[in-house]
Amino acid sequence: MKKVMLLAGVAVMFLMSCETTQTVRKSNDSHLISNADEVLMNRVQKDALKYFWDYAEPNSMLGRERYHEDGIYPQNDKNVITTGGSGFGMMTILVGVERKFIPRKEAVKRLTTMADFLAKSDRHHGAWSHWINGETGKTVPFGKKDNGGDLVETAFLVQGIISVREYFKNGNQEEKILAQKMDDLWRGVEWNWYTKGGEKVLYWHWSPTYGWDMNFPLKGYDETLITYILAASSPTHSIDAETYYNGFTRNGEYLTTNTKYNLPLYVKHNGAEEYGGPLFWAQYSYLGLDPTGLSDRYIKNYFDLNRNHVLIDYEYCVENPKHWKGYGPNYWGLSAGYTRNQDGSVGYTAHNPKNDHGVITPTAALSSFPYTPKESMDFLRFLYNEKPEFIGSAGPYDATSINYDNWFTPRYLAIDQGTISPMIENYRTGLIWNLFMNAPEIKAGLKKLDFKSSKHSL
Repeated sequence: MKKVMLLAGVAVMFLMSCETTQTVRKSNDSHLISNADEVLMNRVQKDALKYFWDYAEPNSMLGRERYHEDGIYPQNDKNVITTGGSGFGMMTILVGVERKFIPRKEAVKRLTTMADFLAKSDRHHGAWSHWINGETGKTVPFGKKDNGGDLVETAFLVQGIISVREYFKNGNQEEKILAQKMDDLWRGVEWNWYTKGGEKVLYWHWSPTYGWDMNFPLKGYDETLITYILAASSPTHSIDAETYYNGFTRNGEYLTTNTKYNLPLYVKHNGAEEYGGPLFWAQYSYLGLDPTGLSDRYIKNYFDLNRNHVLIDYEYCVENPKHWKGYGPNYWGLSAGYTRNQDGSVGYTAHNPKNDHGVITPTAALSSFPYTPKESMDFLRFLYNEKPEFIGSAGPYDATSINYDNWFTPRYLAIDQGTISPMIENYRTGLIWNLFMNAPEIKAGLKKLDFKSSKHSL
């Protein structure tokens, strides 16, 4: 779902640059992992895989927008697939192959079906729509005017496409064919078209019916960083460095010296400057893009930025200013997802400290493992050992609340379930980070934008 739009309309103020990158508090990332912890990490990764393996849309084999164990679906959308969530699903499948949860040969067959379907699906100057009909490949409108290309969802998908290509490119003949198909898909995205005729900023949407009417420029800080990285890295339809710095960074005006809980924020999160935005902003762009020791002209270490963002969310939940029952060191994490409305019905919102409804979204803490391994492990243990009612057939349910008498919704969203396994694997082995960061085009694109990495050669 187009989560940043939930926060649209809130003014983003521009403050002065922050020179320091030293965090005041650090997560205990040297804690020991027990055998029992390893078993739990394996289990949640394998559980999350089920969403994309057992519950995939049966024709395209891509990720459904949602899966409801209660069988209640809005708008009869069981065959609606989501492009961004499908990219996360591709990376989840790679983890499944690497950990031998699924056979490599079956994964290649499944991923080939996905690639063939995407090649025949509607594209809008190379970009896919947010939703696609999994039976026909036709665009499913996300909104009246949102019936064309969605560049951000396309970027999330391409992050997975490149990771798959890199994983299989030196394999057997069938795997090399798959890698070539993924490469062709990536090369077909016309990133520069989405500058609306050469403006030094990327735009989120273009519609064959309504043109640029949605008028949503991508200006940070939010989850859209990966869109600029891929656009700069494209070997066929690239943007220049000026577009990134004028667009996403606002020429440095998105920087701040603000702190919360003695932790520097570094950037103003769009519409959520005091605490930082929902935690998916520290995850979606960083499934493939490794923030460890990553810097550009304005940010000296993206890992510090993301870790502080997560720790601020954690400290907020521990402080628990609204006095929700259950919040604490073992039960924390606010991100966009399902929620409980006042009348008890199920809704959707971008949970964050400024929009806190007493509902914890498990993907928030679980997909933050690289930044807060101790705190995330504490959450994982608590969830599986003490709250089994919050666990369904494909892992933790999307929304839970101890405050509302252990309420949960027996439902899943691809974009939430899809970040869990890749981010835990990035903490464990760096698998997806290494695949993506070693792609030649990504190295060239990052170098073009004056990024540097202390971990990966660019």
